[in-house]
Amino acid sequence: MTLGKALGGGIVPVSAVVGSRAVLGVLRPGEHGSTFGGNPLAAAVGAEVVAMLGEGTFQQRALDGEPLLRGLLDDLLGKGVVSHRVAGLWAGIDIDPALGTGKEISKDLADRGLLVKDTHGSTIRFAPPLVVTDDELRTAIGTLASVLAARA
Repeated sequence: MTLGKALGGGIVPVSAVVGSRAVLGVLRPGEHGSTFGGNPLAAAVGAEVVAMLGEGTFQQRALDGEPLLRGLLDDLLGKGVVSHRVAGLWAGIDIDPALGTGKEISKDLADRGLLVKDTHGSTIRFAPPLVVTDDELRTAIGTLASVLAARA
């Protein structure tokens, strides 16, 4: 299994390969290289992120933030949002196609300082960092509400 992105804590690029000794044992020191391999800062950050994940703090934050995110998105149903799916702090938000494509909405949000990812048609993916505060969630979804209202 390969892991990445979150292992660097948003600070440095870190990825990892996890597997059984039988599989990983085929590689010996020096037989495989990487762009950032051996970087002491990246190794320290990665080790700290793994320790923090072991504590469950970020996983709990995702669970704790879900009701707020779900509620904020529920408030936008019929106001440019036709449906949404929320898992922790991750959301798929279906925008009324009459207001624009996911790409167009994503660009409007980026112009206002909020980065999301367009996915299919008029769907956008909202995936904030797990250190996001409740106030930041309110601000982000408020920005989405503003963009949708401007396009209505």
